[in-house]
Amino acid sequence: MAQLGWIGGPLSLLLFAFFTLVSAYFISDVHIYSNPNTGNTTVNQSYLQAVHTILGYKNGLVCGCLVYFSIFKTGVVYTITSSISMRAIRQSNCYHEQGHEAACEFNDTYYMLMFGMVQILASQIPNIFHTKWLSIIASIMSFTYSFIGMGLGLAQVIAKGKVEGSISGISTTNPTQKVWLAAQALGDIAFSYTFSLILLEIQSTLKSPPSQKVTMKKASTIAVFTTTIFYVCCGGFGYAAFGDLTPGNLLTGFGFYEPYWLVDFGNACIVLHLVGGYQIYSQTLFAIVERWYAEKFPQSAFAKDVTSLKVSLLPEFRINPLRLCFRTTYVVLTMAVGMLFPYFNEVVAFAGSVIFWPLTIYFPVEMYFVQKKVVPWSGKWIVLRIYTAFCLFVTVFTLAGSIEGLIAKRFG
Repeated sequence: MAQLGWIGGPLSLLLFAFFTLVSAYFISDVHIYSNPNTGNTTVNQSYLQAVHTILGYKNGLVCGCLVYFSIFKTGVVYTITSSISMRAIRQSNCYHEQGHEAACEFNDTYYMLMFGMVQILASQIPNIFHTKWLSIIASIMSFTYSFIGMGLGLAQVIAKGKVEGSISGISTTNPTQKVWLAAQALGDIAFSYTFSLILLEIQSTLKSPPSQKVTMKKASTIAVFTTTIFYVCCGGFGYAAFGDLTPGNLLTGFGFYEPYWLVDFGNACIVLHLVGGYQIYSQTLFAIVERWYAEKFPQSAFAKDVTSLKVSLLPEFRINPLRLCFRTTYVVLTMAVGMLFPYFNEVVAFAGSVIFWPLTIYFPVEMYFVQKKVVPWSGKWIVLRIYTAFCLFVTVFTLAGSIEGLIAKRFG
């Protein structure tokens, strides 16, 4: 919001929300696919399966690489964000005790290790069907820290008695740098609207009647509308409070120092939210890899449960050698990449720009063409082609800006 300004910021959020909702509707329609050539009906239980079934092996192969990357980069971003929030809690207490000018700087590595250890344990949850309780906790935490951020921003505006910010956003001395920062901002927004990737997994868990497609479209509309309202309010109140001094993260950038306990609580909610969010996304990748291994090696004892484990308040689950080794390795890798590139806004922008166009725009539109048998050069075909081309242009622009930002941060 701060980089794009009072006009560009809200409009960009609304535009990406529209893109995401269109994508969600297209994807919901392909949950059940009837092949016009063979007459066979397939229930697509994952995004990757839908692309492979409808668009063929080559598209499925490309999509698979992008899906794996997308889920992995989400794990990396969640690891970075959680460590920053945990560090911010310690910093907040330090500033409160020693004053706002104190040198309260701490390393993120220790906190990434803490988050990773929690994820290694949580990753042993068998599958996404067992994450309902995690999803509920994550949702409650998300609402809580969003309200805290909005409330602190609004309180700051009221205390100052004026609204900061401008139409053009944060000012820079170099026009080229302004372009790169605007591109990174769009990448950050793109990352915020990537739930379509796990939509079919969620849709497969829904009861009917009404049909799963109808329920999913209704839920997607509510979800996109609700999150967009929160994004606009959090970004708007934060920018209104700080203007050109707006931090990249309201609760960790220390635009707010007091009340310190509320800042601490907000950051604790972020950590709890991301513990659940990490698992909800990662379970999709876990299922794909473990399903492939079971089909490839059906007699392997490595993929069979061997014992049960009960930890504190968590539900009892069974230990599986494949699950333990693969998922632990995966968590360690996300930690390693997070430690290598611990730059919140730049990593988020890069992650969002790389996968937004192919997974949120291109594949859903192509599947829609096949599912609905859209005739080439018809009015609908032309409109959707223009829509796809426009989104590709925006994605290339954001990717260039995010790469520039990462290089500048990593190598100075």
